[in-house]
Amino acid sequence: MKWFYFFIVFFLTSCIEIIDDLKINQNGSGTFKYTINLSASKTKVGAFLSLDSLDGKKVLKTPEIKQKINLIRIKLKEQEGITNVLITEDYVNYIIKLQLDFNNVENLELALKETVKTFYQNGDYNYDWINYNNNVLCRNIPAFYGDYIKNYTFKEVDKLKEGSYVSITRFSNKIGKVENNKSVISKSGMATMIKTTPDSVIYNPKLLTNKITLNKK
Repeated sequence: MKWFYFFIVFFLTSCIEIIDDLKINQNGSGTFKYTINLSASKTKVGAFLSLDSLDGKKVLKTPEIKQKINLIRIKLKEQEGITNVLITEDYVNYIIKLQLDFNNVENLELALKETVKTFYQNGDYNYDWINYNNNVLCRNIPAFYGDYIKNYTFKEVDKLKEGSYVSITRFSNKIGKVENNKSVISKSGMATMIKTTPDSVIYNPKLLTNKITLNKK
């Protein structure tokens, strides 16, 4: 689930850790968590935020970042079928965490699309990013990230190869099969994980595309 992936361009730095964690209950409701962790390079981030601009691009200041995060919070709380929206912000270690509950994946998808539109008006929102039906979950990453990141140089994006991106999907019953060969199923058989690097996802969004089929109880 990568709907806040555009947010990392605020902090194009090495040692960034991103974790998206999606839990799907049997009825299609669930919990979505998303974490951006820059604690391993907090000194660099602090220095970066002290600049007015870098390579001709304006550097967002902490109040501006807080404002944008608060806008995300407000937009998500407005969405139908979304509850318990919580965003925690640590500007000492530079860790941002999002958590919310959803009634069904359709509500989740629409809520995230509407929130992303606030920042990126020209995206393609006419196809499914996530679908759950008959014990089958399909996950995709929005194609417009490739266009968005073209505003940045290869050298800037290359910094992200030292970071990590972990995508986790959890279920209330066991997984029968997964189609992404990079997807590792847990010992319990009720969760699967894909681990890669942020730059790899930018250059090849299909790395995180997956179709997960559950065993019927």
